[in-house]
Amino acid sequence: MFIFFFLCNLSLEPAAASKNKVKGSQGQFPLTQNVTVVEGGTAILTCRVDQNDNTSLQWSNPAQQTLYFDDKKALRDNRIELVRASWHELSISVSDVSLSDEGQYTCSLFTMPVKTSKAYLTVLGVPEKPQISGFSSPVMEGDLMQLTCKTSGSKPAADIRWFKNDKEIKDVKYLKEEDANRKTFTVSSTLDFRVDRSDDGVTVICRVDHESLNATPQVAMQVLEIHYTPSVKIIPSTPFPQEGQPLILTCESKGKPLPEPVLWTKDGGELPDPDRMVVSGRELNILFLNKTDNGTYRCEATNTIGQSSAEYVLIVHDVPNTLLPTTIIPSLTTATVTTTVAITTSPTTSATASSVRDPNALAGQTGPDHALIGGIVAVVVFVTLCSIFLLGRYLARHKGTYLTNEAKGAEDAPDADTAIINAEGSQVNAEEKKEYFI
Repeated sequence: MFIFFFLCNLSLEPAAASKNKVKGSQGQFPLTQNVTVVEGGTAILTCRVDQNDNTSLQWSNPAQQTLYFDDKKALRDNRIELVRASWHELSISVSDVSLSDEGQYTCSLFTMPVKTSKAYLTVLGVPEKPQISGFSSPVMEGDLMQLTCKTSGSKPAADIRWFKNDKEIKDVKYLKEEDANRKTFTVSSTLDFRVDRSDDGVTVICRVDHESLNATPQVAMQVLEIHYTPSVKIIPSTPFPQEGQPLILTCESKGKPLPEPVLWTKDGGELPDPDRMVVSGRELNILFLNKTDNGTYRCEATNTIGQSSAEYVLIVHDVPNTLLPTTIIPSLTTATVTTTVAITTSPTTSATASSVRDPNALAGQTGPDHALIGGIVAVVVFVTLCSIFLLGRYLARHKGTYLTNEAKGAEDAPDADTAIINAEGSQVNAEEKKEYFI
């Protein structure tokens, strides 16, 4: 009986006290915020009351188990610790958070009636490091390659992106599956493309983006190895080969596996002069060129995938003649040719051609020596022709004079005998005349 009375009395006193606090507690209300944390991290749950008249605060988990009542720990869990406890705030921490900790947590303010506030704890599942499968080395040029990138344990589902030489590839397949715990996801993506020789040595990247990675994505890389037939090109050491000069032909061959060595031929056969045509690695060295080297040179490269070749048509050019420079020396030249012909008759008669100047040799005129010589020869020829003409006329006139003198004795003769006698007398007189021939 006594015990019952005590309990009843005890219960009536708080009830009476609470009536006094109802009016003052109407402005009190707990405030909380949702929390997101990465799996394995630490979550801080905070409950605040702006106006509190010594009313108790309490945190409870999604299973409605009390974690802390004011500063008193109620659940034995070493991961749960008190951060701060006062009349205006109750903060606790949950370390090493797991996916099972996710849910709705409740902060209660023990007024009349009890007031509560909910805070949702979200736990992010970190995706595992991605793996690329489907690559088998080597891959032949022209084959279809299929690569698959896969990652598990993400919550929510992670995003997968493909890159080749830092350029994103959009046309890919994406698949999302829920894990057995029904909380996390396994995500996979498949990339299909046909390879060529430009893909050899290229790095293909699978990148996993997720909010739990703090802007640092996880990546997986695969370096491609592509085998292909050789490609061949011949490069001459000079674009204009000349006779007597050396020439080096370089056979530039690319392929995987690398073709080694290369084969050199000329006009479909072996090199005709091995002593002068030396093969060193991929180079054909012709020590000195001549016209017999003209022809088609072929470089052939072979590897395990196939064979390829290139041709070079050699045309040996003549060495150009080098003309010495001509120096013209200016001169002032005057050419004068004088020819004198004297013919003396009974009084002395002479003909003279003198002081004939070359009309082409003008004062101050300069020119090559052969022009001067040509002018002199022309003047000499002209003067010679004039001399011959004058001599001919003189001879003709001299002969006429003799005939006239002989005829003088027969002008008045009555008969032929008298004429002869007169002619003889004329000849006697003529002997007295002296004639000079020069």
